[in-house]
Amino acid sequence: MEFDINKITNEAIKAINEKIKNLKHLNIVIVGKTGVGKSTLINSVFRENLAETGIGRPVTNSVRLIEKPDYPLSVYDTPGFELGAAEQNKVKDEILKVIHDGIASKDINKAIHCVWYCINTASSRIEPEEIRWLKEFSAENKMTRVPVIVVLTQACPKKKALEMVRAIESENLDIISVVPVLAQNMDFDGEFEFKSYGLDTLIEVMQNSLPEELCDTLQNVQIASLKAKKKRAQAVVAAAVTSAFGEGFAPVPFADAAMLVPTQVAMIASITAIFGIDISKGIISAFVSSTIGAGGATILGRTVVSNIFKLLPGVGSVIGGTISGATAGLITTALGEAYIRLMILVYKGEVSKESLATAAGRQELEKIFKDELKKKR
Repeated sequence: MEFDINKITNEAIKAINEKIKNLKHLNIVIVGKTGVGKSTLINSVFRENLAETGIGRPVTNSVRLIEKPDYPLSVYDTPGFELGAAEQNKVKDEILKVIHDGIASKDINKAIHCVWYCINTASSRIEPEEIRWLKEFSAENKMTRVPVIVVLTQACPKKKALEMVRAIESENLDIISVVPVLAQNMDFDGEFEFKSYGLDTLIEVMQNSLPEELCDTLQNVQIASLKAKKKRAQAVVAAAVTSAFGEGFAPVPFADAAMLVPTQVAMIASITAIFGIDISKGIISAFVSSTIGAGGATILGRTVVSNIFKLLPGVGSVIGGTISGATAGLITTALGEAYIRLMILVYKGEVSKESLATAAGRQELEKIFKDELKKKR
């Protein structure tokens, strides 16, 4: 049977749009004094230059909401925190109100999922009132258990940052981590430059503290860790293989091979959402047609012919009108890994979206898929 590239491409685009549309909404509260570097931190961690949208709309007298339409992230900012104990207590109470309101809604999209408490490392010390605030907030947060991460901003030199980490840890605060970060490279009179660091660690700590249903959202909105995106995408590939064939990898009849289409399309949709890249129909069409050509087969479902098995000796064969589920699993894995490689190339700007529709672009996609197949031998 002929493979309808256009139909599968349309299904993939529809699945991508649905996946992105249905991402759960991530909500973060950021606390810290003016000048601590909250805006720089936000714009270095998340795409869309979220903090450049302005101060946001008021939620309470002190807390303001920063967000963009059709973007699954909201940041609750707390200006004026440095204005004394009365203002700090007011901020604490307003944050707790936002947290309780989110819980009362019984909607994960409205709940607060994490609190970042930012301290500027350049200050060289942790103010006693900040420790007091964190202890009091933690005491009132015991029931809601919203994860708190202390973020040390402008964390250079690293030696000083590590001293502050140890000092904060010695307070035995009810927090999940202290993460020193330098959000952007820091130049010192042109003599030398401190390279940015720590944002990938912040993403890892976040990933480990969030509910599973918010992990794809975090990866979609973050731009700080390509490693984290890749790791999450590879987990999607592994889940797709398991979902398609179950334990034992039963043989798949040619006539039923089309059942692989929804799983593999969903896999591509999830990977696309994780990378947060705007993917056109042309890119998906180029990828699908290139992988089909590479294997001499319709990889996304309808038939698998002998050419592909030349790349996979000993792992499967056409016997009695079936292919082994293990072989089909290897093909699915190769397809997913090839798509991840494509996303990484686009993400890093090493290949333009426009070039993928050219003959040279399709040839490169074919090579990527063949390389992934050979790795699975």
